[in-house]
Amino acid sequence: MNFIRNLLIFSGVIGMLMGVILYFTGNQLVHPFIWYIFGFFVFVTALTFYISRLGISYDKDNFQLYYFGSMGFRMILSIGVIFVYVFLFSENELQFVLNFFVLYFLFTGFEIYSLLANLRPNLKRQDQE
Repeated sequence: MNFIRNLLIFSGVIGMLMGVILYFTGNQLVHPFIWYIFGFFVFVTALTFYISRLGISYDKDNFQLYYFGSMGFRMILSIGVIFVYVFLFSENELQFVLNFFVLYFLFTGFEIYSLLANLRPNLKRQDQE
């Protein structure tokens, strides 16, 4: 499982960077719930990968349907988490949302990069035919 290995490496690097930022700045830049947000994104990224892979194993011709469905699932879960936080907690809402979206874009970028890296050999084969 190349994706899972890369996800663990990526998560480790992001986790170390968050730890360094948290160590040097305290809670000025990083929300106290950052580790929960981080765990959420590791879980959701692995889950969306699993959903996409499961869909592709059943129907390879509709890859984009499964991929965009998993991205929509990720977005709905993310919006739900933000709404729950905003309605339940009234402190540092802007900091929470900014930290949340930084991690959202980092993990989405990782997923897109992984997808392109996996599709590149298939695109080269189609060009040669």
